[in-house]
Amino acid sequence: MARPYGEDERHRLRVRHRPPCAAAAVIALHGGRADSCAPSRPWHLAALRMRPVLRAAASGLPLDRVLLGEVRYRHRGWNQGDPVEDALDALDELRRVHGALPVVLIGHSMGGRAALRVSSQPQVQGVVALAPWLPSDEPSDHLRGGRIVVMHGDRDRVTSAPASVAYVERARAAGASAGMVLMRGGDHAMLRRAGLWHRSVAEVIGDLARPGGRPTGLAARCVTGGSAVVL
Repeated sequence: MARPYGEDERHRLRVRHRPPCAAAAVIALHGGRADSCAPSRPWHLAALRMRPVLRAAASGLPLDRVLLGEVRYRHRGWNQGDPVEDALDALDELRRVHGALPVVLIGHSMGGRAALRVSSQPQVQGVVALAPWLPSDEPSDHLRGGRIVVMHGDRDRVTSAPASVAYVERARAAGASAGMVLMRGGDHAMLRRAGLWHRSVAEVIGDLARPGGRPTGLAARCVTGGSAVVL
């Protein structure tokens, strides 16, 4: 990928790959902590963990047409929803600098929660949430008409796979096209069965980033199925 664009820490969007004529964007949101006002840095483990995931997503995309980027957080913690504000600012910056591109968001843990929170923004056409942090009172009414896929490992000891299943059920009840993929033996860090995580991410991101049309492949299986797809 090209040298990151937007090194100024005031920018909430860091662009990793910018084609001459972008038609869509995939933006990553990494994890963090429940509470921390310490500055978020790109060398923190949570941020580094998303680099291979974004590269995997890129492998299934036409990079001559798709911009790749990351949300740059101000703070390491969720606090009162700081990453949601950062994600909204990043989407605004994307629109101002690169135009009204359709966006697929891919978030891990705290970043998955933030991505789902902003999924009702007009330019967001899909969300992939990996091992997301989803409390039982996490709102879902705003998801109507959205397309979301949640992936969670059944050996995750940091965030709850059953909570993700319950969230997907609430999202469907709210009118979203929502699906659940359960990774057998998968952990929170996505290190166990990493190859399967990456292949699955590439397939689903490629599908959600495709303009128009009905879901195909893994995205279709989990969105149209009545229960989680187990891999």
